[in-house]
Amino acid sequence: MNPSTALATVLVDELVRRGVRHAVLCPGSRSAPLAYALREAERAGRIELHVRVDERSAGFLALGLAKLTRVPAVVVTTSGTAVANLHPAVLEAHHGVVPLLVLSADRPVELRGTGANQTTVQPGLFADAVRWSVDVAAPQPVAGEVARWRAIGADAVRHATGGAGPGEPGPVHVNVQLREPLVPTDDAPWLEPLDVGGPGGPTEGATEAAPAPAPAVAAGAPAVRDVSREPARTLVVVGDLPEPDQFDRAVRWATARGWPVLAEPCGTHPRGAVVAHGPLVLSDPSWLDEHAPDRVIAVGRLTLSRPVAALLRRPGVRVEAVGTHAWIVSRPEVQAVHPTSVLDLPVDGEGLDGDAVSGEDGWAEAWAAAGDRVADALREPAPLWPSGAAVADAVLTGLPEGATLFLGSSSSVRDVDLAAPRREALRVVASRGLAGIDGCVSTAVGLALAGASPTYALMGDLTFLHDSNGLLVGPLERRPDLTVVVTNDDGGGIFTLLEPGEPDRSAEFERLFGTPTGADLAALCAAHHVTHHTIATRAELLAGLAKAPSGLTVLEVPVDRAAHRDQHARLRERAAAALRP
Repeated sequence: MNPSTALATVLVDELVRRGVRHAVLCPGSRSAPLAYALREAERAGRIELHVRVDERSAGFLALGLAKLTRVPAVVVTTSGTAVANLHPAVLEAHHGVVPLLVLSADRPVELRGTGANQTTVQPGLFADAVRWSVDVAAPQPVAGEVARWRAIGADAVRHATGGAGPGEPGPVHVNVQLREPLVPTDDAPWLEPLDVGGPGGPTEGATEAAPAPAPAVAAGAPAVRDVSREPARTLVVVGDLPEPDQFDRAVRWATARGWPVLAEPCGTHPRGAVVAHGPLVLSDPSWLDEHAPDRVIAVGRLTLSRPVAALLRRPGVRVEAVGTHAWIVSRPEVQAVHPTSVLDLPVDGEGLDGDAVSGEDGWAEAWAAAGDRVADALREPAPLWPSGAAVADAVLTGLPEGATLFLGSSSSVRDVDLAAPRREALRVVASRGLAGIDGCVSTAVGLALAGASPTYALMGDLTFLHDSNGLLVGPLERRPDLTVVVTNDDGGGIFTLLEPGEPDRSAEFERLFGTPTGADLAALCAAHHVTHHTIATRAELLAGLAKAPSGLTVLEVPVDRAAHRDQHARLRERAAAALRP
């Protein structure tokens, strides 16, 4: 067995031993040893292999496979720009706290900097975005090599899952130098058994980057504070959370103390304990002035709503956060940071909570009642069809119980946050680590391939087009059962809601921000052998959603981008009217 085949065989075997069950492979010559090893593992029923031709989409597919399972998925590429194409997915995994394992093939170290084809400096390519990285070579047969390779695989999984030191889950990068021959050969067997166990400790014979240190708690703030004598008006705002059960934990923790809860749409539903249409409640200045909290506790990553962002900057409001990721610790408005373990404290426990239940009669109830009044006001008449809000309303209404819904970045997730109704059992997922529009189709495909529940996605046309290669599923691959609803406003609809969309800036809007494409989504789907339906009415959309996903299906809903700004203004006006005495 030649050195490259031996190394690839041992690495793949160790990753499988450590629990990895999905791998995404992009074709390449330098990565051939890894490809053959993965195929052998799949043939033995130990792993499921997904082959994709676009590395960027492949990275997001692996991210989707790992996002809810919390088991690292492997993405394998050849050398050069192939590795660089994984950077967006690595960044999303880093900020979104998703376990991801990048296995990149490379030429031997002596060829770096020599102009060798498809060769660049791959170690360190992802900088601080990875929890751990290692650069390993395939040498000639040497005693003890197998044990060191196994230690690399074990260390990679430990760091990806947050099991190494005080870190948290995220991406790791294993860069593998592979020498010719790159295909299996009939050489003599490796001089030691390939199933020999590794030491499980520090990896010898490899160059590694130390794991990123855990973020420090904000300067001057203790990790856990006793606030039992502090102001009673405490409001909890829940954003995107990496672990599937953390949303329910956060809501139970808050409501047990009598604290009202506002929440972004990601997480589990139903959510009767959450204030309905929180962004619209916050949008009314007079109501908020009367009911403003003294303290806001932010749980998770808050990225969607300008009213929530304004609340965190509101003068006189103390802001605290639960979680220790850098994007929490570094927020300038956060005055204290607490570990996620506080979510498991009993009401009468020591520390953060003490006896700090709401002490002001009727204040928490006023928040719940305000949300209910807004919900009633928006129920009739329903959002004007066709519009982003109307599509979001129909999707939340029409999905079957127990479904998983992935929300694309940009307008779709905000439409759900702003206007969607309450509903029964459902899990809503989005990529809010960096909230890019890239990779959303592939991430949704990964969720469908890894999960057991019916899986759907809602996204805009630019988000869909940006990852149209996510539709590239070859005839030899397992196809996902996924229905994608595309709200097609032919361009950047979200910008109509922001400052560039103000009427007095209309002269430059279309070219610089609207960016119409005129793309024929039906033809694009046909080219990929994907079922496509153009949806004209709410009833047609509900009928399409009532069918269990079978293969890839796209439901395209054309909407008028020019109407977005006025429609959102009307929603805010109706909410404000409902909140008036």
